[in-house]
Amino acid sequence: MLLPLLVRPSLCSSRASVLLPGCIRMLPGGAVARTLHFQAEDFLRRRLPARLVTQSRGRKWRSQQDEWRTRNKTVLTYIAAAGVGMIGLSYAAVPLYRLYCQASGLGGTAVAGHDTEQVATMTPVKERVIKVTFNADTHASMQWNFRPQQTEIFVVPGETALAFYRAKNPTDKPIIGISTYNVVPFEAGQYFNKIQCFCFEEQRLNPHEEVDMPVFFYIDPEFDEDPRMARVETITLSYTFFEAKEGQKLPLPGYSYN
Repeated sequence: MLLPLLVRPSLCSSRASVLLPGCIRMLPGGAVARTLHFQAEDFLRRRLPARLVTQSRGRKWRSQQDEWRTRNKTVLTYIAAAGVGMIGLSYAAVPLYRLYCQASGLGGTAVAGHDTEQVATMTPVKERVIKVTFNADTHASMQWNFRPQQTEIFVVPGETALAFYRAKNPTDKPIIGISTYNVVPFEAGQYFNKIQCFCFEEQRLNPHEEVDMPVFFYIDPEFDEDPRMARVETITLSYTFFEAKEGQKLPLPGYSYN
């Protein structure tokens, strides 16, 4: 339908001559029609593909934008789910990690439980004297007064020892506390064994009540055989009390509370 329009005399105007320069040359006979026909074909070859390519590129770009939006929404969904999962794991990991540390002595946590036969048969290493110091802390929300009864004692590996902490509730209401503990240096935690203590067990103090809390422990004789412990002369046992809700308890596997 374009060719009949191109052969019309009105196309040989100043505006059309820009697109079809041959229009201004009036050739005799059918030469004018043939010239316009060839120029129209050349015009179609040069102009129409460019428009089609532009339209194709536009559709492709919109398709890529839609795909990117979909991918971004998917990534954001995964990130949000991972964040929620990490928060949940952080709450669950605290008691689980403490239990693991208690069983392995990792991170400066004293080993929970003891082998009765080992305690009865172990041989003290008399030439290796170790100073054990005691530290007491309370969480900011805990209103107890909590302190060790002694600042330090001297023990040797393979020998049992007894120490005491004292806690007092100076308020007019009952408060339940629960404690955690660790040993410094951390590497010594695997050799620091507790036979009896008040850790990870609820302690309820009535208004103005004061109690003594015993810690019965020993240092494994293998402490003296570990090259990493060669320069260790002082071990610090630290307790921290937190206020607990009634019924909250962190049991320790293999630990005797008798």
